[in-house]
Amino acid sequence: MQVMAPVRRSRDAAHMGDAPTTTVAPPTRKVHDAARHPRLARELATMRAMMRIYCHDLHAEDHGLCAGCEALMGYATRRLDRCVFGDGKPTCANCTVHCYSAAMREQVRAVMRYAGPRMLRRHPILALRHLIDGRRPAPELPRANRPPAAAGDDAAAPGPR
Repeated sequence: MQVMAPVRRSRDAAHMGDAPTTTVAPPTRKVHDAARHPRLARELATMRAMMRIYCHDLHAEDHGLCAGCEALMGYATRRLDRCVFGDGKPTCANCTVHCYSAAMREQVRAVMRYAGPRMLRRHPILALRHLIDGRRPAPELPRANRPPAAAGDDAAAPGPR
């Protein structure tokens, strides 16, 4: 779980009774660096657009996301940032690794099911890029992250017979 730290705006405001505070999320490694990781940054932008559509329409949030949608967006950002495929990442529907927990996966599916058709009208370029990305084949899992082969699996055993 990502920890959000309250930050005071100024030292003088801290001494006043009603000091304004804001929350600052720590920067992520990859998804916010569009120059080095354009595919991941685009996927994050698509997810944010879908979350805004979903939350605005169903939760009547005009500015930003409600607390539940903000938590889901934070979770999705962390999962996207830690993706083992990096820029070669397929869309989640085509991915061979399911990095979301079952409950979160169902919530994201509900968001995508609702917002997906509406994306063509509200964010046509992101929607088309997402559809094109969805046609890309899923890459193989990198060797270092593969689970060990099952004990009785002879086809996976390396070496001569």
